[in-house]
Amino acid sequence: MSTATLDLTAVTAAAAAAAKVTAAASDAERAAWLTAVADALDANVTELVAIADSETSLGTVRLTGEVARTSGQLRLFAQVITEGSYLEAVIDHADPGATPPKPDLRRILRPVGPVAVFSASNFPFAFSVAGGDTASALAVGCAVIVKAHSGHLRLSERTAEIVTEALAQAGAPDGIFALVSGREAGTALVQDPAIKAVGFTGSIPGGRALFDLAVSRPEPIPFYGELGSLNPVVITAAALAERGQELAAGLAASFTMGAGQFCTKPGLIFIPAGTDFAAHVAEASKDKPAAAMLTERIAEAYPYGLRSVAEQPGVTLVSGTADQDALADGAAPVVFSTTAANVLARPEELLEECFGPTTLLIEYASQDELSEALDKVPGSLTATLHAQPGEDIEALVEQLSGLAGRVLFAGWPTGVAVNWAQQHGGPYPATTSLFTSVGATAVRRFQRPVAYQDAPESILHPALHESNPLGIPRRVDGVLNLS
Repeated sequence: MSTATLDLTAVTAAAAAAAKVTAAASDAERAAWLTAVADALDANVTELVAIADSETSLGTVRLTGEVARTSGQLRLFAQVITEGSYLEAVIDHADPGATPPKPDLRRILRPVGPVAVFSASNFPFAFSVAGGDTASALAVGCAVIVKAHSGHLRLSERTAEIVTEALAQAGAPDGIFALVSGREAGTALVQDPAIKAVGFTGSIPGGRALFDLAVSRPEPIPFYGELGSLNPVVITAAALAERGQELAAGLAASFTMGAGQFCTKPGLIFIPAGTDFAAHVAEASKDKPAAAMLTERIAEAYPYGLRSVAEQPGVTLVSGTADQDALADGAAPVVFSTTAANVLARPEELLEECFGPTTLLIEYASQDELSEALDKVPGSLTATLHAQPGEDIEALVEQLSGLAGRVLFAGWPTGVAVNWAQQHGGPYPATTSLFTSVGATAVRRFQRPVAYQDAPESILHPALHESNPLGIPRRVDGVLNLS
């Protein structure tokens, strides 16, 4: 279903009606719906990629891979719900001899109801109409209404048509999925009483405005927002001495990937003072081409962000040019350098995300200065440490764990695996919640716990039946049973 012509109240009412059906559907039924959508996306990949490339200029190779990631996510969530542990089923049998007496209690996670999902600009498939938020909400039995991103509106509408048709053919109820577009529709969606949770990926200002709306409603609802991230990287002196050029090449590839428009782009690189690492990064970056930005708004913001950094006292231009208004072929890579002391003096000016292919090298004079500067870094999705075996890094790892949801010890953060262990979330402003938006446990955002006391088995979810007919992992009287 699409878009601005639809009456929003009718759309949310249909979603509320569908949510009752989806909540009662079996895991096997919902898994079949997800698989049907995945199959439909794969069957239409050529058409979808062509539309996406015309709107985003991300290229067919990148976009084809992203469709595969998107259909893979859908299939992963089908596996998650049929495996069963996502329900967190717990049974505590009655114990009348206890003081005080204990009733029979059975606890399970249930779907929250209709969910609003806001598409991201930088992942037109994986974080968009049929992306991870949509997949994880549908998986647990929520109806989904997606607000399309203006940067790829034609793609959003075509994807929505494919998803809607696949769901219908698989037997899903009418109203389980819909698409709306426009800023006004998005704002109204967050405020609609039928909506019980929101998934969002976007800017800090836009996300914070919607977050405030969500929590100020007469009935506040959870807002799972991914807003902004600087993704600090710390490189020790020993690591630079051993593999400085290799690290420079890795950094150059990472911060320029996708024209620097990944939420996990390494934006702050802490290095020991007095090394030649900046020269290595300049050399590794010089041949990286300019690339088109996703939208006009992002393209306009990038030169402004560069100038904001370049104009700060104590900042040096390492490579590239900060004056990019005249570049006709897109955004070009830029590397800046400053000191940890300067960051401590101007944290608000220097610790600001610049969406695009740029990064800031920060030289630290001591471990204490490094620690003080890291304390100023806002919450991030990732933090990376490059050190050598045998170095004492325990305190540093503890500090990095406090400011990011994923801590890397090799490689670079611009790759996010979709699996059971992934954590794609971090302290504010990286996200507004404690949960991940990528990986198996992303489903937890759209569930709420319900405990049933002394309930007749006939009204209980099969996961709470005494015989465990689903054969799923459960905790019974404090003991974890895997089947």
